[in-house]
Amino acid sequence: MTKRRKYSPEFKREAVLLAQQPDASCRQIALDIGINPNLLSRWKREAEQSKDKAFKGSGSPRDEEMARLKRELAKVKKERDFLREAATFFAKEGF
Repeated sequence: MTKRRKYSPEFKREAVLLAQQPDASCRQIALDIGINPNLLSRWKREAEQSKDKAFKGSGSPRDEEMARLKRELAKVKKERDFLREAATFFAKEGF
């Protein structure tokens, strides 16, 4: 089973703007940016139905900040572990 991809609200807005251009094929734009044409059509409908509320997200700003901080922490931990392993390697090799 494949993992469901999540797209940022900015990505959705940009895709819809591309699809709304004159002489733009919704299908071709979707294929160009790597998404299913049906998905882009749905985003376009959602944007037309509720101009102000489209792609706002469901989380609060605090939840978004928490998610960002967790991603940053995970990145810093990976960097720390890499440096720790490198230091151990160099200590064993006598560099």
